[in-house]
Amino acid sequence: MTPATRSARASRLEAIYTPRHDVDLLRTVGGFRRGHGDPTQVHDGAVIWRATRTPEGVATTALRQAGDGTIRIAAWGPGRAWAVEQAPALCGAEDDPAGFDPRGHPLVAEAHRRHPALRLGRTDLVFDALAQSIMEQKVTAQQAFLAWRSLVTWFGDRAPGPVPRPMFAPPSVDGWRRIPSWGWHRSGLEPPQSRSIVGAARRGDSLVRAALGARDGDGRDRVLTSLPGIGVWTSAETRIRAFGDPDAVSVGDYHLAHQVGYALTGARTDDDGMVALLEPWRGHRQRVIRLLAASGVAEPRRGPRVHMEDHRAR
Repeated sequence: MTPATRSARASRLEAIYTPRHDVDLLRTVGGFRRGHGDPTQVHDGAVIWRATRTPEGVATTALRQAGDGTIRIAAWGPGRAWAVEQAPALCGAEDDPAGFDPRGHPLVAEAHRRHPALRLGRTDLVFDALAQSIMEQKVTAQQAFLAWRSLVTWFGDRAPGPVPRPMFAPPSVDGWRRIPSWGWHRSGLEPPQSRSIVGAARRGDSLVRAALGARDGDGRDRVLTSLPGIGVWTSAETRIRAFGDPDAVSVGDYHLAHQVGYALTGARTDDDGMVALLEPWRGHRQRVIRLLAASGVAEPRRGPRVHMEDHRAR
């Protein structure tokens, strides 16, 4: 055993999480990955690796689900204790489906029957979720994922522990604020998004405290949308990722209304139509959206894909 290996083992914190209900680890935690090249989350065989900046410092977490359904957790770095304690919530331990009735539509009922272990996890990392959501405003996923990958790799911190490939934790709130203009430009992020992230970072600590202290989704929505450049779509996306909000609906999404309309009625609809269709499941509308996505029912593509617009040569 090499000195580096002994050191890594000595600094590792381990735990086992036994869920009260079945959990599909990949579907529950895998959705937090922002593209295959995400430097903060790597899927290596049966292990999900995550690099995070916790309130106690940078941490790397490895999650593996055993055959009996238990989830084995290992973490390294200054924030390892926080990461291990938070891991059950990441895996959906705080997701409460009480009151959810899938029988309102046959597709929802069938998707729920086929995916009973789908849970809504939460990261409890408000600013990371907000920065990701701002980057994904009105651009293609490819463009947003490239910007996230670039900025985190350039300005984040190297992940501790025996990671399967180089991984990085996102910058601190102050680190986001201090990213130079050339960094935003080189990442391909549009200027309105970079200005919104920097503006949010100026109020970052108070913003995070207020969002964590809010009692419910409506309260968190009011906190988030009080910032310039943060609308209802960005707030919903942030609440879904940071808090596992089971009722959040990303109104204003380029595709979502069409997808929900097609899945539930066989025809496209707009945002108002989507909200009306989801109304019978109020309190669990995000859960229904996840189940519809898991069903695999999708509208056939009728036109060309939207291509990235690269403003870096302007």
